[in-house]
Amino acid sequence: MLQCISGSSCIRVVEGYKSTWYFLVLVLAYVLYLIFGALVFSAVELPYEELLRQELRNIKQQFLQDNECVSDERLDEFLARALEASNYGVSVLNNATTNWNWDFTSALFFASTVLSTTGYGHTVPLSDGGKAFCIIYSVVGIPFTLLFLTAVVQRIMEFSTRRPLEYLHRRWGMSKTLLAALHASLLAFIIISCFFLIPAIIFTVLEEDWNFLESFYFCFISLSTIGLGDYVPGEGYHQRFRELYKLAITFYLILGLIAILVVLETFCELQQLKKLRKMFYTRKQKTEDQLNIVDHDHLSFASVSNQASSFREDKTDVFPEASPTATPSGPK
Repeated sequence: MLQCISGSSCIRVVEGYKSTWYFLVLVLAYVLYLIFGALVFSAVELPYEELLRQELRNIKQQFLQDNECVSDERLDEFLARALEASNYGVSVLNNATTNWNWDFTSALFFASTVLSTTGYGHTVPLSDGGKAFCIIYSVVGIPFTLLFLTAVVQRIMEFSTRRPLEYLHRRWGMSKTLLAALHASLLAFIIISCFFLIPAIIFTVLEEDWNFLESFYFCFISLSTIGLGDYVPGEGYHQRFRELYKLAITFYLILGLIAILVVLETFCELQQLKKLRKMFYTRKQKTEDQLNIVDHDHLSFASVSNQASSFREDKTDVFPEASPTATPSGPK
């Protein structure tokens, strides 16, 4: 008996806090996924980092041997200053002096990466005034960008997803759930082709030092707004039509970000994903007034039902069901 009571209590507790348990499992899975990523990145990248460090030490040692008039301390000071300038997008190489980081097209590219929260980090404000303006510009611009993207995506969704699904549903009579899943898959394939695969091929041709994997990597890192900054187009030493190239990349990033948001919104409207998200949501608690209204409506409905049933019973008593009479026979 006690086992039965305790078992039913445990079941009620689990059922009552089902979303909480799902949420805890989600948090644990996310933490494990972070740890898994850290372990893989460390195992893959640490040997390459060690090789690069060893190569730089060998080059530095060879340089000091070939130039005995240069001391180790003076070389370290020069390299530290050069690396600091390089972090601000300024290079000491002779063939990089023609590329300015703050001409109009480069500044427009920087503004787009700031407002989209991509933030490559290869170019940053140098002056205190520029840093202060960047803060104010971002505080106003990032919410403005979110509003702009939301409005654009919702209008595109009306013509790219909702109306086509309604039309195909009426014309073919297919299930909306199946039709929405097929449409989302087709739309994702088109967006991946137009904003990842084809641009990656173009960047492979235009960027001398990039292969296809590096170009595709740049497209993904940019359009997902990760923006690591290790690959930035238009920064080559002999880049032709650099201003026009930077302007085209700016428009590509904005259009690509809109396309990615359209795909994500399309998948979020799928019934399967809606059910999955609801598993981790907290249930809305009804207020006391709402509960009283529900109880009052329930009591009213119950009283009306009881009155109706009693009326039917009284009617049955007053008008008993007549027994079937025999058909009168005619005279013989």
